[in-house]
Amino acid sequence: MFDTMTFTKVLGAVCGSLLVFLLGNWAATALYSMEGGHGEGEESQSYVIEVADAGGAGDAGAEAGPSWEEVYAAADPAKGEKVFAKCKACHKVDGTNSTGPHLDGVVNRAKASVDGFGYSDALKAMASDSWTPENLEKFLTNPKGYAPGTKMSFAGLPKIDDRANLIAWLATAHP
Repeated sequence: MFDTMTFTKVLGAVCGSLLVFLLGNWAATALYSMEGGHGEGEESQSYVIEVADAGGAGDAGAEAGPSWEEVYAAADPAKGEKVFAKCKACHKVDGTNSTGPHLDGVVNRAKASVDGFGYSDALKAMASDSWTPENLEKFLTNPKGYAPGTKMSFAGLPKIDDRANLIAWLATAHP
């Protein structure tokens, strides 16, 4: 039952398996090794992402676009109603509070002034100020940046046109 031919087959299978493992190890080492190669000791990122300098380049780009006053003057309240769809999950415009306070009359209303709503300490600290279109624009750009500690989890509206249209709609449709 165990003759020379069977012994030769088993020995060949074992040698073949070892050869496959050795070649696999060699290939993996060559592909994923951090040392050796032509640039011995030299390590660099394979793909560098160019990032503009936050100090000067960002300010120059901001000046090139239209100002907030120009964008707000040209705002379309009808488009603002469509933008409000992003706010509907937490806010209402029918005078009742939801997860967030109602937004009826929010433009030029005092901050943190809706009765029955539990505002964050960050907004309570701003209660002496009002929600002017300019303040709303800053808040809607980055709520957590404008009022650190706010309960509002929304990341903000990145497009200035969307912010202007939304504020214009809130000012005209829900004064």
